[in-house]
Amino acid sequence: MAVLAESGSNPDVDLLYDINGLAKDAPHWFDRVMEFVGEYGLLVAMVLLVLWCWGTVRRRGGEDAAPSVAALVWAPLAAGVAVMVNVPIRGFVERPRPFVQHQGLDVLVSGKTDFSFVSDHATITMALGVGLFVANRRFGIAGIGLALLEGFCRVYMGVHYPTDVVGGFALGTAVALLLSPPAMALLTPLMRAVERSPRAGWIVRGRSAPGVPVVPSARRVESEERDLAA
Repeated sequence: MAVLAESGSNPDVDLLYDINGLAKDAPHWFDRVMEFVGEYGLLVAMVLLVLWCWGTVRRRGGEDAAPSVAALVWAPLAAGVAVMVNVPIRGFVERPRPFVQHQGLDVLVSGKTDFSFVSDHATITMALGVGLFVANRRFGIAGIGLALLEGFCRVYMGVHYPTDVVGGFALGTAVALLLSPPAMALLTPLMRAVERSPRAGWIVRGRSAPGVPVVPSARRVESEERDLAA
């Protein structure tokens, strides 16, 4: 078992008090907004950003459509894998939540009884943000920005140390990037096959997207063959 940040003399704890101290000076309504944003809002925003990027990729079409959609599929998968990797990490470190060991924190969310290191919220949002960056840099930068805001919110809410957040960022980034090559090697051919499908092709390309492959129906092929034989 590893113990981190045991005393207030630790810079990690000092930064925790500095950031969480902003919650004490803020109006009550603002704390409630930060509570919702940090617990649910930014996660929903990340999902919407992925869907927005998917819609943009479909409309644009082109040769990069299938690899881009493959990267978008990998983004939530990477977040899920990162959270699974975090399970044994939390069990090994066994770091209590900051409000358990330190007095005077303004805790905005109650009922947190699990361990603190590393932050699942920071891990998930950063994995999604990095996955988005692989698919589309513009959307990826926005996603990484949301992930950084999520990390700030978790410390502001008094439920994580800053190093919990940094560890989550590192874990999400590592999983999304290091496992991206094998994931893309599997997902890109799958998305190209979906792209060629007359029924499921809309997942990769919109109907008005340039370069949509035309797959004639079996009935049409038989009709053309009869015409040629005649």
